Amino acid sequence: MNAPDLETPVMDGEAFRIWTHGYPYRTVRWHFHPEFEIHLVTETSGRAFVGDYVGAFAPGNLVMTGPDLPHNWVSDVAPGTVIDRRCIVLQFTRGFLDGCSAMFPMLDLPSLALDAKAGVEFSAETSRAVDPLMRQMCDGEARARPALLLRILDLLGRDSGRRTLASAGYRSEPARYRQTPLNRVLDHIAVNFEHDVREADLAQRCGVTVSAFSRLFHRHTGMSLPAYVNTLRINRACQLLADTAQSITDICFSVGFNNVSNFNRTFRVLKGMTPRAYRVCQRQNSACARTWNHDGQEAMAP
Repeated sequence: MNAPDLETPVMDGEAFRIWTHGYPYRTVRWHFHPEFEIHLVTETSGRAFVGDYVGAFAPGNLVMTGPDLPHNWVSDVAPGTVIDRRCIVLQFTRGFLDGCSAMFPMLDLPSLALDAKAGVEFSAETSRAVDPLMRQMCDGEARARPALLLRILDLLGRDSGRRTLASAGYRSEPARYRQTPLNRVLDHIAVNFEHDVREADLAQRCGVTVSAFSRLFHRHTGMSLPAYVNTLRINRACQLLADTAQSITDICFSVGFNNVSNFNRTFRVLKGMTPRAYRVCQRQNSACARTWNHDGQEAMAP
């Protein structure tokens, strides 16, 4: 089988993210990424590929994959068919899972993480219990998501009917996968997006013409190179706006923009608000959190 593509999920500085997508979609391909993933199929049937496992899937198929484990779900639909919402995808970092394990040892998350290294499919009963929770995470209030995610992890950890998918001898090789030309380019962009990223230089790294690289990059990421780089820059800016006292002008230049007006315009397009408004929202959210003490009781104002 061909080396999988590297997917670079945009985590927005957060420990987890959840979204839905249809079919076809840019991530419906043989790919891998460094995050854990919980994948719930809501429509269509077809074949699932996880490591060296190949098997059928149908609506309700619930699978968790570990970091760098290649995977893909290919739906059996007529050519030209478009599905609006085929699945719900929940990704979270290893650091998040380790933190939950330390804070909530009763959840037995280490054994769940161990199974996820080979991919783990959950029972129909667990899928039915998890389905409304994942839908609520997608469609409900953001502040409810952490508690819902913990509930989901608890249900997955309790599932005695879960089964691992890839064979015992299967070993993922992320270092080798990353050596494919396009994956090396994505790694390069992830490290250097604050600097001038030129399409001609990246095409040369891939050993193709600029026009061929542009088509390849769009097919892989679903967006143009400038749009991809701007997304990484704006997400880094969100981290700095939330976590530092740097001025908006300093943040603008530090993430790679050449002028503040372009930064503000791009930020508004991608986030639906100005950088200043985003910072205000983050500060309000932090202030709200500080009104609760460690016992979960509302703190009284002096």
